Amino acid sequence: MNKKIDILAFGAHADDVEIGMAASIAKWTREGKKVVICDLTEAELSSNGTVENRKIEAAKAASILGVEERISLKIPDRGIYLTTEHIRMVVEVIRTYKPTVVFAPFLEDRHPDHGNCAKLVEEAIFSAGIRKFETSLNLPPHKPKSLYHYMINGFHHPDFVIDVTNYMDKKVESLEAYQSQFVINSTGVRTPLTDGYIETVQARERMFGKEVGVKFAEGFKTKKPLILNMDVIGE
Repeated sequence: MNKKIDILAFGAHADDVEIGMAASIAKWTREGKKVVICDLTEAELSSNGTVENRKIEAAKAASILGVEERISLKIPDRGIYLTTEHIRMVVEVIRTYKPTVVFAPFLEDRHPDHGNCAKLVEEAIFSAGIRKFETSLNLPPHKPKSLYHYMINGFHHPDFVIDVTNYMDKKVESLEAYQSQFVINSTGVRTPLTDGYIETVQARERMFGKEVGVKFAEGFKTKKPLILNMDVIGE
């Protein structure tokens, strides 16, 4: 399989991408962009839910957002490290889908897996563009145009935002697909995710929106400057 997509979004666990950028994904797929989500793990160590149930929830969320495809690399939960094996796994995904833009979690996060996911993806992007870096699939090199980081936990000052005012409902709907994570039941335990987490995410996106004069916006971080093409500066 050798495809060409617009956006490839990596997350350590299913629901990471939705927390950080679900509304932007819904906006882009509505505009005709091809988006693929890659979950590095199956989140088998999550306090609530099961791997089987999480797969069902993840597929439902991806469908809500209009995602082209969702895959999992099945790296062990809490076992995301900068190893040659893991780099090669992510390189194969990048070379298979040949994305124009890649997204990964922001490095600063209370959950170590999120930061480790970001570091692994950054390393893999570099290696994916090296012709002599070999993997078992023997695919040609590919270098995405950009790598951007979305936010999961915490409130960080974004380098840029996407106006998602008309797509916040899709974000909330995709998060609500993860009933095992965000709704405590008789067999579950209380976690930071079950204590008004979706409302907290909504409040964050509302605050980002207020900063730029829209109702809701999702914030992103980038290591390199952005090019803005403007006809008239200052308008």
